[in-house]
Amino acid sequence: MTPIHIALAVLVTFIWGVNFTFIAWALESFPPLMLTALRFFFTAVPLVLFLKPPKFNRTLFIYAIGTFVMQYAFVFTAMHLGASAGLTALLLQVQIFITVLLAFVILGEAVSRMQIIGMVVGVLGLGVIALNLGGDMPLVGFICILIAAIGWSFGNIASKQASTQQSTSNISTALPVNSNKKASNKTSALSALALVVWGGLIACVILTLSSLLFETEAWQLATFTQASLKSWLSLGFIVYISTLIGFGLWAHLLAQNTASKVMPFALLVPIFGMATSVLFTGEVVTWWKMLAMMLILSGLILANVKIGLGNGKKVYS
Repeated sequence: MTPIHIALAVLVTFIWGVNFTFIAWALESFPPLMLTALRFFFTAVPLVLFLKPPKFNRTLFIYAIGTFVMQYAFVFTAMHLGASAGLTALLLQVQIFITVLLAFVILGEAVSRMQIIGMVVGVLGLGVIALNLGGDMPLVGFICILIAAIGWSFGNIASKQASTQQSTSNISTALPVNSNKKASNKTSALSALALVVWGGLIACVILTLSSLLFETEAWQLATFTQASLKSWLSLGFIVYISTLIGFGLWAHLLAQNTASKVMPFALLVPIFGMATSVLFTGEVVTWWKMLAMMLILSGLILANVKIGLGNGKKVYS
């Protein structure tokens, strides 16, 4: 990965780490399915009027259902049922390992020995956190987060496939090399944003119908007029910063790099989530939290180090 891509990956994980606090604040006024539907309504409108839609095929629908519908409907529901923001951010990172496995099975992407070692070290860090947290993760919430992780993993694979297909179809091979590269980067970014916006529109329709079915009583004017300013501002952050900027950049990174290189950065999400909790709730940083952070960061470094042991075409180099 280039330095710019690494910086963008860190930025996205910071946004997503902070986002869990904003989700908790938004859920103070809106039920989970309605909040998810509102998120993707404002994600799609009005940008859907200005962005050329990606090709409507199975890949786009898998991306929308996996990344948006499954991930966030179940994450929001888990937090609504009592799952803490920090522990939710932690457990959701199971998707990292599921994505890398799917990338190997579906896309044939290589996974090096050092990446596997890095993943193991990262898992140890996540395990340290999990072993020292309790009482704020109900069983139903735990199951919901696992489902969300599986959905996000399939969405990541679909995102890479859809973004790559879109970029390839929009770039003229007749352009000079330098112009072709610049056009490719610009097109990739626009394709990633279009994927998020149009995927959000599909998710909005599904989630609105689901909310009308399961949260019928919430669909009244009072729900919106009595919602707190903090909840509305939190919804704004969730829509414009976490969704449009975060997922747009993430889809762009997946289109430009292998999933096994991009996904380990998501290990930073629980670290940023914990730091946010310290700043906004006064959470105390203990020795085991520091140990977990060091293990996770070490795993991230190992997973992205280049040691030149192979040509990258084999599963283990």
